[in-house]
Amino acid sequence: MAIPVILASKSKARRDVLFHAGIRPTIRVSHVDEAAVVVNTAAQQGISPDDMTTQERVPLLARAKAAAVYRDYLAIAATAATAVGEQHVSHPLSDGFGTVCETSTIQEALEQHRGMTNAMAGPLIIGCDSMFELDGVPYGKPHTVEHARERLHLMRGRTGTLWTGHCVIDAATGRMVSRASHAEVTFANYSDSDIERYIATGEPLEVAGSFTLDGFGGAFIDGIQGDPSGIIGLSLPLTRQLVEELDIDWTDLWNLDRDTQQNGGTINSEWETPKENVLQPGDGFIDCACGHKHWGLNGAAGVLLARRDAETGIITDVLMQHRALWSAEGGTWGIPGGAIADGESPLEGALRESFEEANIRPENITVVGSYLEDHGPWGYTTVFAFEKPGHTVEPRANDDESLEIAWVPFDEVRNLKLLTAMKTDWPRFEERLRRIAATTFDR
Repeated sequence: MAIPVILASKSKARRDVLFHAGIRPTIRVSHVDEAAVVVNTAAQQGISPDDMTTQERVPLLARAKAAAVYRDYLAIAATAATAVGEQHVSHPLSDGFGTVCETSTIQEALEQHRGMTNAMAGPLIIGCDSMFELDGVPYGKPHTVEHARERLHLMRGRTGTLWTGHCVIDAATGRMVSRASHAEVTFANYSDSDIERYIATGEPLEVAGSFTLDGFGGAFIDGIQGDPSGIIGLSLPLTRQLVEELDIDWTDLWNLDRDTQQNGGTINSEWETPKENVLQPGDGFIDCACGHKHWGLNGAAGVLLARRDAETGIITDVLMQHRALWSAEGGTWGIPGGAIADGESPLEGALRESFEEANIRPENITVVGSYLEDHGPWGYTTVFAFEKPGHTVEPRANDDESLEIAWVPFDEVRNLKLLTAMKTDWPRFEERLRRIAATTFDR
């Protein structure tokens, strides 16, 4: 199996560079405050941010992005390592729904699937950042029409330098390497009309330097001296060199079956899936013997998080997800979760998905049990967790998969319009949560 690669960027262009080179990365957005990183680093060095060169800035920001995603994986690993309680397993197709036929500790279950955070090598986390430099002045994303227009006029008929910082972290060892690539870009003497029509496409607003090589802007680039993939946002030669510096063969990252994994399909024909959604490794439907299609080529998992009274330990609320209308059974309530990514354990997948979808930070919860509904080629793992004493989970819908994420009074969950599977399971889940709460409270 290929060593998993995590791209700490939502850039489709960077993802496509890797994909067409034989690597299918998982996308994890870092949410780094880039301006704050530059200001803080400059202050530590006793210089003004304006004195920091482009060549220094881009690897700095690439490191910050990769490190942020790495910290998230460390938090998942720490929470998984301290998970307690039992995993109950049901085989509904043979024994009936809700019948528990196997019981083990969660740690015993983890030993059977060590997952990403306990791998011998990887996952490799790749962070990148690009800036265009003209006359010694760095330019990032313009964001506004006015800034894009100004820059495109300035660049017309001239040559500038596109710098791209790269950072690769081996999550198994914590080793980090980083460097920057650059290429000279010569622009055509395009017309004012070309500028306005290019701006109207929206493309130049959210790309470094206000241009792309692999889109509408490519026709207005007359020449390149240097690495063309670096201009797109990720230099393949430099990334390969960095990977090899971590003592990992580049070819160990190849996903030779990546084309066969692109089978996302339509989730809900009544609503359109957001166009910006990108299939991740592990996304796709499984045809199940139960007669349904299930989401997740490696299965799926989610977190059922409960909040307890600090004095009595009694459960007061449960964190629930109001599902987006375009999703399966859209408009119903369930728990945050989703497809398990390639290489992840079900527990890791549940913790990652709940953080990405609902802002449930792993360090704020304690895992106290799990339930696997095993259909054979597919299964869903519900992870039971409590909010840690002294910690506060602040729910937030982080993506378009939720209408809202909300704490719901424990006794009112049964009154919600629940996802079919959750409606079936809730009486048993409610009973189990009460039992765990009664036996684990330590004031």
